[in-house]
Amino acid sequence: MSSFPHMQEFEVERKPQRIQKKSPIGYDSGTGKFLNRDAEGWARLLMFYSIFYAALVSLFFICLVTFQQQFINPRVPRLQQEGSLIGTSPGLGFRPLPKDVRSTLIWYKGTGPESYAYWKNQLIDFLSVYKKKGQTAGAGANIYNCGFRNPPPPGKICDVDIRGWDPCIEENHFSFHLSSPCIFLKLNKIYGWRPEYYNETQSLPDDMPFDLQAHIKNITAYNRDYANMVWVSCHGETPADQENIGPLAYRPYPGFPGYFYPYNNAEGYLSPLVAVHLQRPRTGIVINIECRAWARNILYNRREKIGVVHFEIMIE
Repeated sequence: MSSFPHMQEFEVERKPQRIQKKSPIGYDSGTGKFLNRDAEGWARLLMFYSIFYAALVSLFFICLVTFQQQFINPRVPRLQQEGSLIGTSPGLGFRPLPKDVRSTLIWYKGTGPESYAYWKNQLIDFLSVYKKKGQTAGAGANIYNCGFRNPPPPGKICDVDIRGWDPCIEENHFSFHLSSPCIFLKLNKIYGWRPEYYNETQSLPDDMPFDLQAHIKNITAYNRDYANMVWVSCHGETPADQENIGPLAYRPYPGFPGYFYPYNNAEGYLSPLVAVHLQRPRTGIVINIECRAWARNILYNRREKIGVVHFEIMIE
């Protein structure tokens, strides 16, 4: 019996529920939707992905074209000479280097091994790749027997004959023990740079040292091929330095043979070196030394240190 006597019980006539049937492939015949999307929804979805993939493909082709145009070959720099930061005039460097990168002073005391050990070890480390070709990737496999009339073919390199540096060799302590040290000079590498030689003895620069002019005339009279050199000269910067520096000897030549150029970054390439032997420098005083490279396309500016290198030496 109902707890509310005044209320009559009645049945509510319910509308029979309509059971929606879906096809096995996801089509709803009642709503006309396929995978819960109507025709308009599918149209918007297809339009979105069409635009998305079109933009993605366009971006891929833009990157591909840019990559092909700007691709950096590990052996060929994209910016060369005039277009590079290095420019077209190679600089001149020296070894050994002081511990302080801001200094250019080579200083040691006496003739004891401990006093010049740092400088000797610096040169041993620097010259190790010249002495042991296996330490340089590819060296030994593509060395060519170069000469002034026999330049290396593409992919080959010229060997640097270390025997020509004597007495500036490790076995002789680079002559530091005799208070007559050896300083090594090298040209900085610029890809594709070709020297323009002073190979006409009648038109040598007026500011070229007289002893270098005499050497060029003598050696080219013996063999004209030796005119194709990037010449090197060193001297004391002031009259006092010129007096104190003493006689100099250049090993193997006062210059870099032209068959080492142009530099094309061939595997195993080693820059040619000039060993400057200070034979009898005055001791107990700082000597300012300037070395210059000579070629028609090597600029020279002492103030800006272009085409020239400066260092000091003091032996107590």
